Amino acid sequence: MTRVLVVEDDAAIGRLIRRSLSDAGNAVALAADGATGLALALSEQPDVVLLDLGLPDLDGRQVLRMLRAVSGVPVIVITAQDDDRTVVDALDAGADDYLVKPFGGEQLAARIRAVLRRTQPATAAAGTRVGELEIDPAARRVTLAGAPIELSRKEFDLLWLLASRAGEVVTKRELLAEVWGLPLGGGDRTVDVHVSWLRRKLGETAAAPRYLETVRGVGLRLVAPSGDA
Repeated sequence: MTRVLVVEDDAAIGRLIRRSLSDAGNAVALAADGATGLALALSEQPDVVLLDLGLPDLDGRQVLRMLRAVSGVPVIVITAQDDDRTVVDALDAGADDYLVKPFGGEQLAARIRAVLRRTQPATAAAGTRVGELEIDPAARRVTLAGAPIELSRKEFDLLWLLASRAGEVVTKRELLAEVWGLPLGGGDRTVDVHVSWLRRKLGETAAAPRYLETVRGVGLRLVAPSGDA
């Protein structure tokens, strides 16, 4: 049984979501504002949070950042706002997926299943090494030539996906689906921005790549620089 916390100020929508998820065998808690949602997220320890952006007390993205400071619980943003800037801001703030209202119960249930698959603890996953770059998925730790590199949640997820398929070309569509939960694409800018940030932390640029090799018109692959162990 999946424990779901729904942070939604529209009572009618909240009841519909609760009924749909409860009928599918989930345990659902409701919060009508950001402060209550944060408190329930800490006390109830849900498996996934559905978070509306238009809350009466706090902006949903602010709630997301506060939640991310204390918890790694998967978060699916649910909102009527579907412009690119809002989507990018929510994902950069730590959202694992983004669902635009109105949506059906089956679609919501499928998104929850997909997010839970992607965010299951990787305690059994072995680390990997590419050149002098070492990645530990269990500890979510990255070092380069022995020096630690601080990565955001999405930067780590992006790097780990590439590392788990080191040497293979991973398309932008695959990156969007696996890292950002956007299987239909439409967020190329999000990928480009995060790749740029990741390059900077790895000490390289698009013009002078070392680990992140762009295959024009196809995607990206992680490779060991020539000369690295």
